[in-house]
Amino acid sequence: MIKMLPKLHNNPGLRLASGAALTFFIICSILNLHRYWSYYASFDQGLFNQLFWNSVHGNLFESSLSSTLSTNVVHTQKAPEVFYSHFGQHFNPIFLLWMPIYAVFPCNETLIILQVLFVTFAGLVLYALARHYLQPMLAAMITVSFYCTTTVNAPTLANFHDISAAPLLLFAVLLAMEKQKWWLFFLCAILLLAVRQDVGISLFSIGFYMLVSRRFPRMGLVVCFLSLGYILLVTQYIMPQFSADVARRMTIERFGQFTTNAEASTVDIILAILTNPTRLLGELFRGFPSKLGYIVVHSLALGIIPVLSSATWTSAGFPLLYLFLQRASNALKISIRYAMPVVPGIFYGAIIWWSTRQNLYKKPKIRRFWKTCIILSLLLSIIGNQNSVFYFLIPDTISPLVYISIPEQWNHIHQFQPLINQIPANASVSATTELIPKLSNRREIVRLSQLQLINDARQTITVEYIIADIWRRHKYQVAKKRPLLEDFFQFIDEVTNNQQYGIIGFASGVILLKKSTISNSQATSAWLNFRKKSEVASGNGL
Repeated sequence: MIKMLPKLHNNPGLRLASGAALTFFIICSILNLHRYWSYYASFDQGLFNQLFWNSVHGNLFESSLSSTLSTNVVHTQKAPEVFYSHFGQHFNPIFLLWMPIYAVFPCNETLIILQVLFVTFAGLVLYALARHYLQPMLAAMITVSFYCTTTVNAPTLANFHDISAAPLLLFAVLLAMEKQKWWLFFLCAILLLAVRQDVGISLFSIGFYMLVSRRFPRMGLVVCFLSLGYILLVTQYIMPQFSADVARRMTIERFGQFTTNAEASTVDIILAILTNPTRLLGELFRGFPSKLGYIVVHSLALGIIPVLSSATWTSAGFPLLYLFLQRASNALKISIRYAMPVVPGIFYGAIIWWSTRQNLYKKPKIRRFWKTCIILSLLLSIIGNQNSVFYFLIPDTISPLVYISIPEQWNHIHQFQPLINQIPANASVSATTELIPKLSNRREIVRLSQLQLINDARQTITVEYIIADIWRRHKYQVAKKRPLLEDFFQFIDEVTNNQQYGIIGFASGVILLKKSTISNSQATSAWLNFRKKSEVASGNGL
């Protein structure tokens, strides 16, 4: 570190890139930790935390929360399984590398910091990649653009996800390619494939670029065969050993428009797409304005330059195609993980474009325009309030005003936290989405309104505890535009009227129920009073 100081002093580009990386890490760590501590993290944060917690306790890659998303639960209403393997939905063997760290620090915060670290280091590798072609300050500006891009910072400021390491490894693959260090190239390529089964599409796109650019055609052909072969091997043969989710749920929900069957393999979908070019073009241009906007958001912090680069469309083309052909409603959502495998190709395309036009950067108008685009991208990230990171700054709606300040939220937490603490560490529990992450360090947990699960003894059991944050639903009733309160009121009525559960605690709109227990009169009275006020405020009445 000490030896680097003279380099930083004498290299303004490296200094700017390093400063941007440090700033990004500090700000994102603080914001994402605050998001988690203030109970704005949600289901996926809990899912991955439980997966890691189970893994370090001898139940490798198992998760009852992941099971709640399986085809058996979603389509056949079977109870979630505590022994369900996450490999049935997504193949993430790279998690094995992070598990020793989690074993030392077994908590959600570990995953949050790891995610921010992966993205931070991705930017530094990007700087090294840009320096292969560009002068220091131009390379540094591209790095700054990376940290300010909405499709980078928004997924970073989200629940921990399985694709967080993808940009780092993709940039490393591209850098190794440029340096022609093929041992490093294939090491990073193998690690990249281990991130998730569909990230291989991004590696395939890099191989396609190597092939069609004629820079490394033979190596590109090898990469294409390696990545495609791996995707087919994993999705056709390995993942089905754990569950039928790939064929019965994942591919159908995303690409079911290409088949009339109730289930389909990866090969089935690929063949259906290739043999029906008319349908392919129709799906590609369906919702064209939103897809155009998606590309603009990806390119905004770079001054829209990637759109002009042929290298963008080859190195990022296939991950874009993968998203553009999906019918899943969240495929083009910029705030979640699916955007990140596209990012490296976008930035690589910008680097290649600038490599033959570096003199343009000397023009003040160009630099001003670029800086303006960076600011706009940052504003988009903040104003969009992706993943509710800025809940304390940005109201969900203005008319009527739906806004929760930091003091209000933390006062709410202070009041209901004792209810969380009442739930034993080894107890089975059903919880509302925002409470799941805090309770996910356990074997048996599901999302409300599920009440049953299949335990390790292969017995279907009813959970011991129910905990629900009704206050949160009351606050966001108008913004969410769903009958959230009515649903929860009816649910609690059902489980208490039949004496299946008793109310044992209520504080600040959070209700705690226990199986086969007589309701506490004081807690019940507080609950009924809260319910009456909520229904009156919602215009429902009793």
